[in-house]
Amino acid sequence: MWALTRDDANAMLRSPQYLRLLVLAAVIGVPISAAAYGFLALVSYLQKWIYFDGAPWWWPIPLLGCAGLLVGLVVRYLPGRGGHSPADGFAPGGLPVLNALPGVALAALISLPLGAVLGPEAPLIAIGGGLGLLAVRLAKRDTPDRAAAVVASAGSFAAISALLGSPLLGAFLLMEASGLGGATLILVLMPGLLAAGVGALIFIGLDAWTGLGTFALALPGLPEYDRPDVTEFGWAIVFGLLGALAGTAVRRLALLSRPHVERRLLLLTPAAGLVVAGLAIGYAESTGHPVSDVLFSGQEALPDLVTTGTGYSVGALLALLAAKGLGYAVSLSAFRGGPVFPSLYLGAAGGILLSHLPGLELVPAVAMGIGAMSAAMLRLPLTAVLLATLLMAEDGLAAMPVVIVAVVVSYVFTARLTPGSDPQSR
Repeated sequence: MWALTRDDANAMLRSPQYLRLLVLAAVIGVPISAAAYGFLALVSYLQKWIYFDGAPWWWPIPLLGCAGLLVGLVVRYLPGRGGHSPADGFAPGGLPVLNALPGVALAALISLPLGAVLGPEAPLIAIGGGLGLLAVRLAKRDTPDRAAAVVASAGSFAAISALLGSPLLGAFLLMEASGLGGATLILVLMPGLLAAGVGALIFIGLDAWTGLGTFALALPGLPEYDRPDVTEFGWAIVFGLLGALAGTAVRRLALLSRPHVERRLLLLTPAAGLVVAGLAIGYAESTGHPVSDVLFSGQEALPDLVTTGTGYSVGALLALLAAKGLGYAVSLSAFRGGPVFPSLYLGAAGGILLSHLPGLELVPAVAMGIGAMSAAMLRLPLTAVLLATLLMAEDGLAAMPVVIVAVVVSYVFTARLTPGSDPQSR
């Protein structure tokens, strides 16, 4: 973005131009949040419509094969290559490119409902930022790039907060992902928080007007958890190490596969889709559990996994981790979407598996698994702690100390495992 001194930031905060930016951020918050809600609702509807109850066992094969072909065409021929590759995680970028937005939306609407193991957050950030930039360009075509970037960032805040159910969590995610700090952080964060806060009225309502409801992250029906014990702090180190190993393996496989896919997009992107379909079918046929455990981001399936996962056998959980992890890596290398929710799902599944061992309750196990895996995959430690804590709802505060230990261990160990040439290196 740009660097400012504290005096420069204070002068800008007092300026009429900045006040106009805040007003514009508040105005765009509602329509961008509504657009984000519509995008998420459409993805959810298409998933359920395409993968209908009673679909034959082979159903994912043609769907993911077609998805790979269509995404390959979008990446090759449309401006913006369908958005950035999710194998790179969250990386700071400049101003959105408006003519790339159709390709970003189209690639996501093909990848996500047809079964790629990716989440919607990266396309939402790009679409929200693009809509924010479009709004500021329509309001004043000669707006300086610095001001346009702030409003575009506010659009991204509003869009991602619609998914995460919290303007504060959206702020932390984008703050860490963009590498903002110091005086610059205040100037960019304020319009974003304002846009996200006003946009949240779409979901929670205002006075007598009822909102649309939220895509909240909290997991319902968890057993009560009072406080961690000494043993669980030892487990937190184990979770951190395992999360770093698993996350590094997934990311390295994705980064090793991606150059081969990109050289032969129209052949190997469909092949990647068939691999994901085969993994899902193999898991379902061997365990008796649905293919949806492996397909998709895991965002909607996560609550059911946590509440019913203790009924899964150890073999089924191991098969789920293997199939979902490999499907995640393949999807990262070939499709378009975001890396957040599959990492949460894998972390939760790993926590459920390890909760069968002595001295480890379900709630802290799931929380530490989510924190460790998301820290390894996203390389955003504050966001990883917040995600795990918020998902645990009222148990989150009690689990936070062990989550922090797991996240720190995972983040540091991942850095030691990551070669300097890795795009995720920070």
